[in-house]
Amino acid sequence: MISHIVLFRPKPSLTAPEREALIDGIRRAIAGIPQIRRASIGRRLLLGRAGYETQMAEHYEYSAIVEFDSEADLRAYLDHPAHDDLGRRLFTNADAVLAYDFIETPLDKL
Repeated sequence: MISHIVLFRPKPSLTAPEREALIDGIRRAIAGIPQIRRASIGRRLLLGRAGYETQMAEHYEYSAIVEFDSEADLRAYLDHPAHDDLGRRLFTNADAVLAYDFIETPLDKL
């Protein structure tokens, strides 16, 4: 399985309705691309503990995790028109974005 992981921070100037429209746009794009095996959007949970939370160089408020069965499925997703629209929307409305792709390997296979 391949995971496409996106961390993002909306611009502080976005109003609450604009933030919700951004998240809804992500939901719609994810729902319209058939190669996606599973997807989730999350908001960062801060526990208020010393340690790893305080060592992060930047705070990303949201994550989107999109999973695929194959590299071909990931490539089809990245080439899909809904993803193009989503990318424009995200980079227009976000203060910062990180995106990474990972091939998952069971721990006993490492």
